[in-house]
Amino acid sequence: MKGRQVVLGHLFGLEAAALMQDGQLIDLLVAPEPLSDLPPGAICRAATDRFMKGQGGVFLRLPGGQTGYLRDRKGVSEGKPLLVQIAGVAEDGKALPLSTRLLFRGRHVLVTPEAPGVNVSRRIRDEERRDELAAMGREALADRSHGLILRSAAETADDEDIEAELAELIGLADRICAETTGAPELLLDAPSPWEQAWMDWADPAPDAVEEGDDSFDRCGVLEAVDDLLQAQVDLPGGASAFIEPTRALVTVDVNTGSDSSLAAGLKANIALARDLPRQLALRGLGGQIVIDFAPMPKRDRVALDQVLGAAFRQAGAETTLVGWTAMGLFELNRKRDRLPLARLAAAAGGA
Repeated sequence: MKGRQVVLGHLFGLEAAALMQDGQLIDLLVAPEPLSDLPPGAICRAATDRFMKGQGGVFLRLPGGQTGYLRDRKGVSEGKPLLVQIAGVAEDGKALPLSTRLLFRGRHVLVTPEAPGVNVSRRIRDEERRDELAAMGREALADRSHGLILRSAAETADDEDIEAELAELIGLADRICAETTGAPELLLDAPSPWEQAWMDWADPAPDAVEEGDDSFDRCGVLEAVDDLLQAQVDLPGGASAFIEPTRALVTVDVNTGSDSSLAAGLKANIALARDLPRQLALRGLGGQIVIDFAPMPKRDRVALDQVLGAAFRQAGAETTLVGWTAMGLFELNRKRDRLPLARLAAAAGGA
């Protein structure tokens, strides 16, 4: 199908949502229950456990006996409860990454406690509408110390809907921020895949929303997921890449296939670079990533660097492009913001 399509259904028996663009899978959200009771976005009351001398961080006790790690321990007192938000996912046996900067998400508004100010999305260019939204936000906040971000979806939304969401999220933030005493406890769960799709994929408005027991099969999502569970990625011109996670890092190997022309390496590498942010996001892969690009002249690295930079900037994920090693490998580091798709499939019995 041509156009933008939101598909709501189930994958591996779990609630899931997919975003398709012209028949290609762009984004995929899957419920994390088999692997984690505390997915990214959940807000908890935690208790300090032990400080890491020389590293500046602190381990915290989370609900259910889980452990989290906070990099910045500024203002943290030993034994004192602390409100934290799950900031990513962790490998087996490691602590969950945490943040003390809470964020309450809505379709039109984001509420940021202890980060005052009213900001309007830069994608809203109509100055009159920007002023209206900013005034609406300031009025809703009154004398609170929270901050607000008016999302791009607010530009065309009804003012009544925005005001209702403002009141709901600000009230929720007030209640959660007051929960500063007691044992570790889950105070606010992360949104489900369907809820997150409603919040994040509504702008621009999709051309179609598909639901039903067979929606993933009917819309081509299952076929795309099957491809993601394989290491091989087919590239134009018969080239290919292999994306394989190990315990220490993710390896990516690019091959030109049967093309033996002088430009074959650069063409295959550029094709992989443009698609790599999507592949990593859909597969739920992050951490240290090492790419063994197909052979090409060193002078072509500048062009490839530009393609990689543009691709990851557009993707929006928190990624650091480290650069080339002495062995001619390329290193990058991507935030672990989702559970690996293959692990979810295995845990749910779908592999």
